[in-house]
Amino acid sequence: VQLQASGGGLVQPGGSLRLSCAASGFTFSSYWMYWVRQAPGKERELVAGITLSPSIYYSDSVKGRFTISRDNAENTVYLQMDSLKPEDTANYYCAARTAFLIATMPRKYDFWGQGTLVTVSS
Repeated sequence: VQLQASGGGLVQPGGSLRLSCAASGFTFSSYWMYWVRQAPGKERELVAGITLSPSIYYSDSVKGRFTISRDNAENTVYLQMDSLKPEDTANYYCAARTAFLIATMPRKYDFWGQGTLVTVSS
């Protein structure tokens, strides 16, 4: 099983980035896919989640600015991040679980990927 996140980088406040997470080794379409972030010195935060239907979850901190989507043909989940703020600076991880759960610990997920670093700074 692999979850490979990419797309992070340095962006100015107000800018945009799109993160991608390529999944392999499991039946992608049967899983909720999530993005979880951890800022330096802070606790993890569940940012967004999406099912096949799709049902979608966003944390209040990103609602209206971030958009999660998935391409089941490509086994990839995306996170479009607009109107970025310095407080969005974090490592962003993608994760998979067979059911919906608001959780931030890796052990609560079936699969957990490597992070991609997003830095929002002028």
